[in-house]
Amino acid sequence: MDMKLEVVVVPVSDVDQAKDFYTGLGWRLDADLAPDGDFRVVQVTPPGSPASVIFGSAVTDQAPGSAQGLQLVVDDIDASHDELMRRGADPSDVFHDAGGVFHHADGDARVPGPAPQHGSYGSFLSFSDPDGNGWLLQEITSRLPGRVDPATTSFASAEDLAGAMRRAAAAHGEHEARIGAEDPDWPDWYARYMVSEQAGTEAPT
Repeated sequence: MDMKLEVVVVPVSDVDQAKDFYTGLGWRLDADLAPDGDFRVVQVTPPGSPASVIFGSAVTDQAPGSAQGLQLVVDDIDASHDELMRRGADPSDVFHDAGGVFHHADGDARVPGPAPQHGSYGSFLSFSDPDGNGWLLQEITSRLPGRVDPATTSFASAEDLAGAMRRAAAAHGEHEARIGAEDPDWPDWYARYMVSEQAGTEAPT
């Protein structure tokens, strides 16, 4: 039985302030419903995300600001940092963990800057909403094997697809340098590379 994460509930103290913050990040406003005076539900969705975020009045007993470690995935951590700055989210600087695996919750072993060679899964930044609910961005450019079925690879947005194409173009340039000739079958090579990157399978050579 498939089980897809659909919604994350975030506790806030001021619904309109939270709505302004999240839509100000460019997140899509899906709904703002208030069927009675004490109950209000706002749903927003980050660009390219299959899961949405809900907040409002009387939707959770959690204390405002108590949601921590909420994680979003991006394919360019530096560009994401710059966009969050432009949109007023006041993100942290990019960091990675000295051990190279996720990161310590207490900040121990945190190293400034992206992971060496921007290794996939290794680079992070953080930001918080007005209540202090904590978000993390993690840079993933190539999935580990088994995370995605190669037969079902997909791209959530034009921006996501464009990033994959840029990485494929750079890798294909190295491929042509190795073979010492232009590759007339470059569309097929691009396609195999982009699928392998997303599914964590062996890339074309």
